[in-house]
Amino acid sequence: MDKETTPTATSDQTQQSSIAAKYRGACVEDLQLPPAFCLPNDALIQQALEAAYEREFDHLPVLNQRRRPIGYLDVPLIKSKFEDGKIDQLDTVLQHINHFPTSSPKHPYTVIHPLTPLEELEGFFRTTGVDFALVTDTERKWVLAVATKDDLETFVRRRG
Repeated sequence: MDKETTPTATSDQTQQSSIAAKYRGACVEDLQLPPAFCLPNDALIQQALEAAYEREFDHLPVLNQRRRPIGYLDVPLIKSKFEDGKIDQLDTVLQHINHFPTSSPKHPYTVIHPLTPLEELEGFFRTTGVDFALVTDTERKWVLAVATKDDLETFVRRRG
């Protein structure tokens, strides 16, 4: 075959295959994430900051009364506002959470579960511009863990 008729991989296909090779078939459960710590939406900011400090978490999922994820607390931002006196320790988490868009066609909810391939998780981070993802069961009833970009980088370094 001559050069003009030889099929070649597109840059997207090449990029996708290199991402897949980087993870070698691994999925989210292979990250061995610690269990998520979730807050009820009526928890106090003081409790949230203490829990985040004890567990060294930067993002805490927030649940409604039916234990469904409704948003998250951005701990570094809350801590900064707390130190500046813009937030009272007796404020509730609900007053300061970042809500998840649940039915927006512009921001569809992406289910990340233990069997989600790591290349899909990386794609989620890349396309949404967020630094973390809630790992839930497939029906989105339970928050199991929180995965971050750092978790992916650590996984790749460990695997060599």
